[in-house]
Amino acid sequence: MKTRKRRFLVTTLMALALFSLVLSACGTRQDASGTSNGAGSSNAAAGNQLEAIKKAGVIKVGMMGTYPPYNFLNDKKELDGFDVDIAKELAKRIGVKPEFTAQEFSGLIPSLQKKKFDAVISQVTITEDRKKAIDFTEPYITNHVNIIVNSKTNDITKLEDFKGKTIGVGLGTNDESYLRNEVLPKVGDFEIKTYDDVITSLKDLNSGRIDATINNLYALKPIVDKNGFQIKAVGEPIKSDQAGVAINQNSPELKDALNKALKEMKEDGTYKTIFKKWFGEEPKE
Repeated sequence: MKTRKRRFLVTTLMALALFSLVLSACGTRQDASGTSNGAGSSNAAAGNQLEAIKKAGVIKVGMMGTYPPYNFLNDKKELDGFDVDIAKELAKRIGVKPEFTAQEFSGLIPSLQKKKFDAVISQVTITEDRKKAIDFTEPYITNHVNIIVNSKTNDITKLEDFKGKTIGVGLGTNDESYLRNEVLPKVGDFEIKTYDDVITSLKDLNSGRIDATINNLYALKPIVDKNGFQIKAVGEPIKSDQAGVAINQNSPELKDALNKALKEMKEDGTYKTIFKKWFGEEPKE
C-alpha cells in the first residue's frame, strides 16, 4: 500500500513539473511574438527611437554650453547660439520640443551612449573613429581650423614650429586627436595641454602659459571681442572639419528624419538665416 502511494505521489509531482514547463514555454513564445506586455514589447518600442521621441514630445539634446557662438549661456542664463537654433529648428520639424543639457565636451559622447541624450548638437566633428561608436546625420557646418598664437609671437606660423612648444587644445575634441595622431608623429616632440573649455585655453595663451592653440575663427571671435585677448591667427587653415548631429547607432528612423529636416532647412533658406545671424556671412559650403 505504501509503495503504491509513493508511486502515485512521484507520478503526480512529475506531471505537475511537466505542466509547469509547458506553461513556461508558452510564456516564452508569447514574449517572442511581441504580443505580451513584457520585455519583448518594451524592446520593440525602444527599437524606434524617433517614435519614442515623438511619443514623449521632447528630444533631449546635449551640448557644451561654453562654446560661443555655437552654444553658450546668454545674459538670461539660457542656452543660446548657432547649435541651439539648429536644434530648435530640427525639433520643430519633427514635431517635438528640445530639452537641453550642458556638460563638458569630453563627457558628451559617453552620455549619448548611455542614452542620457537623444542627440548631441555641439560641433561634434564627424570622424571614422567616432562612427565606430555612434552615428551622425549629414554635416550641418564646415569649420576651418587655424593656428592661434599670442599677438607678440612671431616664431610660430606653421605646424612644424610646434616642436618644443606647449600647445593647448580642447579635451576629447577632434583637434586633440589630430595633434596626437597626425601632428606629433610628423613634427616631433611638443607638449599638449588639454582644456575643458575654450576661454580658459585663450586666457592661458593670452598670458603666455601656452605657446599656441588650434581652433576655428568663428569660435574665437566672440570670446576675443568680449575679453580683449591679444591673440591672432597665423598662416592658412591647417584643416577643415565637418560637424554633424551625433546620435546612437541603430536609429535609422531618427537619422532619416533629422537629415530630411536639415535638407529642407537648407532648401527653404532657414539654415542660411541662422548661419548669417551668428557668423555675419552666408555659408560657403
